[in-house]
Amino acid sequence: MTIHFNNTSTKESYKFIDLFAGIGGIRLGFEQVFQEKSSFVFASEIDKYAKITYSSNYGHLPSGDITQIEPQEIPPFDILLAGFPCQPFSNAGLKKGFEDTRGTLFFDIAKIAKEHKPKVLFLENVKGFRNHDKGNTFKVVQETLEELGYKVFSEVLNAKHFGVPQNRERIYIIGFLDHDVNFKFPKPSDQSVKVGDILDKEVDKKYTISDKLWAGHQRRKLEHKAKGNGFGYSMFTEESEYTSTISARYYKDGSEILIAQKDRNPRKLSPREAGRLQGFPDDFQIVVSDTQAYKQFGNSVAVPVIMELAKNILKELEA
Repeated sequence: MTIHFNNTSTKESYKFIDLFAGIGGIRLGFEQVFQEKSSFVFASEIDKYAKITYSSNYGHLPSGDITQIEPQEIPPFDILLAGFPCQPFSNAGLKKGFEDTRGTLFFDIAKIAKEHKPKVLFLENVKGFRNHDKGNTFKVVQETLEELGYKVFSEVLNAKHFGVPQNRERIYIIGFLDHDVNFKFPKPSDQSVKVGDILDKEVDKKYTISDKLWAGHQRRKLEHKAKGNGFGYSMFTEESEYTSTISARYYKDGSEILIAQKDRNPRKLSPREAGRLQGFPDDFQIVVSDTQAYKQFGNSVAVPVIMELAKNILKELEA
């Protein structure tokens, strides 16, 4: 047990919960910044393979399906983290706010926030969330958080502006119980990166795509081009400034990020490179199959973006 003395030199410690935790990318960003000021008292994740990775890296096996856990079963906490799924609200517009969110996974976040009233809510979603269902989904989320007493800030940030060579836009929604807070989103860093920074010099040849798959990629690209759209594989080199967004489907054929190779077919990223593309350190343990690792990193977050947001949140909490 930590005993806090009431003197000015003691910094406050913050209790966190990690919902829809995946492999803990949001947790990792906050732990790097809050360090000894953070303790994680609860995590929830439904995917069994993600739970294995999370447990291996944090020594903490997440609870399962959040819809089966009552808010009062969760220990008291100060900061809620959630990279939650994007779902429409079926009866949106009939009422307003909290009641509109029933039947969605956001409702579980709202219920927990209502019960515990944490100081900070930190939510992450895809860029399209802002315009999902003609902007209604975002509007209901914002109104619900305000109804629960939070001052809400939101912004779309791109990972390529924060030290990782990946074009990945995500919306961050941050709520503070303290209405005197005037949160500022971090500005892009001037750090210059390129794809070569995350690539290994030598990679197992199993990541080189087969003649058949390469022929298929090229054929589909030509078909798309003939129809006048830009779909198809995307190729990058060590000198490229950034890749396209890595997704959970990367394990299927790697087409969204192929690395050019001299005198042979292009290759996929290795799972370790996929982790680096999201800003995960090399000591982050990959304990699942390549297929699961690709899914997990594709579903996760760009850790350096989370760190910059966490720095600004900590600044506000300790102002």
